[in-house]
Amino acid sequence: MPALLKKVGTITEKGQVTIPKPVRDALGLEYGGRVAFYVDENRHVSLEREIEDDDDDPVIGGFLAFLAEDMKKHPEHVQEFPNALIERMVELTRGMHVDLDDPIVGDVNI
Repeated sequence: MPALLKKVGTITEKGQVTIPKPVRDALGLEYGGRVAFYVDENRHVSLEREIEDDDDDPVIGGFLAFLAEDMKKHPEHVQEFPNALIERMVELTRGMHVDLDDPIVGDVNI
């Protein structure tokens, strides 16, 4: 598989390498971000962004920041759910039990 991006870093005396900005951008890495390194049987190295929890997801974080800013700018848009919608949600979920701490098993399409 051809590489989408190739950038070169230099190893310092301390064995540290600066991850080039285009690579950090592609991985969604910021200061303090964590990466996992993988070495295969052919000594090829790959790395990926290590996500500790969902709060670190850049897409979710960006979306939540957008919502927070929009609510500040337009508080008039923040409204209660209409009663009809609440009643419909209750009707559709009657008898269901969801444990938000249960792990997700299998593939999930979003």
